[in-house]
Amino acid sequence: MKAIIFDLDGTLFQTEKVGVPAFRETFAQLRRDGLYQGELPTDEKIRSVFGMTHEEIWETLLPQSSDEVRHLADKLMLAKELELFEKGVGQCYPGVEETLNQLVAQGWTLFIASNGVGPYVRGALSSKGLISLFKGIYTAGDYETETKVDLVRICKETHGITHGFMVGDRSSDVRAGKENGLTVIGCRYADFPQFGKEDELQSADHTVSTFPELLTIVNGNQ
Repeated sequence: MKAIIFDLDGTLFQTEKVGVPAFRETFAQLRRDGLYQGELPTDEKIRSVFGMTHEEIWETLLPQSSDEVRHLADKLMLAKELELFEKGVGQCYPGVEETLNQLVAQGWTLFIASNGVGPYVRGALSSKGLISLFKGIYTAGDYETETKVDLVRICKETHGITHGFMVGDRSSDVRAGKENGLTVIGCRYADFPQFGKEDELQSADHTVSTFPELLTIVNGNQ
């Protein structure tokens, strides 16, 4: 079966629209509860963790805190993100909905592979009316995988995917695609915040600066 596996944050979804305010509110709550006394992370620092596993996120943002505090922060963060989804704060990148629908119409089977947790990923997709376009949603939170390589492997093996594409914006997406025999499309959108380093996508087979460019690459590499 041919398929396209998508990352979510920074690829389909403008993570900073929800992630930055949710992180701010989480740290404010921890400070009010006397569980955090340090400096509040900058927006740049917050954006730098988008796409990481939740363990990596809190190791980066709460390096001195206990596992208990990190677990509480994770729960607070998710609750605040879901609240923001319900308020309609989340946004996809331009052309995402139209392009995904075109890919489905062309016969592509679509999947999500995200380092996030299931309720967040499903909440983001549902908030934009996109969840029905995906045959399967694979998250590190649901499958307890340590790397996206393992998550994409599980997706491939479960559905008998023989060829296709991995689409994402971080080096973890590139590795996941390459090590699972998929063609990698890296997303680095012009005029939008970048969450990774400049060289994160240097090993991708293709890169796009707008989401609709996927159609040209996919249709030219079947």
